[in-house]
Amino acid sequence: MHKKPVLRSFADRLRQIALFEVGGLLLITPPFTWASGVPLTESIGLLAVLALMASLWNGAYNTAFDWSEGRLTGRTADRRPWPLRLLHAIGFEGGLLIMTLPVIVWWTSMGWLEALIADIGLAIAYTVYALLFNLAYDRYFPIREK
Repeated sequence: MHKKPVLRSFADRLRQIALFEVGGLLLITPPFTWASGVPLTESIGLLAVLALMASLWNGAYNTAFDWSEGRLTGRTADRRPWPLRLLHAIGFEGGLLIMTLPVIVWWTSMGWLEALIADIGLAIAYTVYALLFNLAYDRYFPIREK
């Protein structure tokens, strides 16, 4: 075991979550509306609720992942290698998919299969976005050693 890992501050984590979710809404809402056939106003409402769910999951998941990685490797999240970045993004989106699928079914009245396809589409889009966003965020806002 390594020493206690250095984690992002609470304020830094809030900034990371806010930037991620706002950027995601701006990038993902138009193609979701087009591909799903869900009207724009409903899409915005649904994706805002999903973004809130994702924000809560984001804080919990990233803090736990960063803490675990730091304890096991002694490395901070901004030094995460590519294979682990990919695993991190897939794990985040997989957990979120499990939580959001029932909300999509209820909100849109889609069937479970149709909602699953829509949710997988969102998960793929957000996985790519999360990978690129977190890489950029780590470069622009590195973790400061205490």
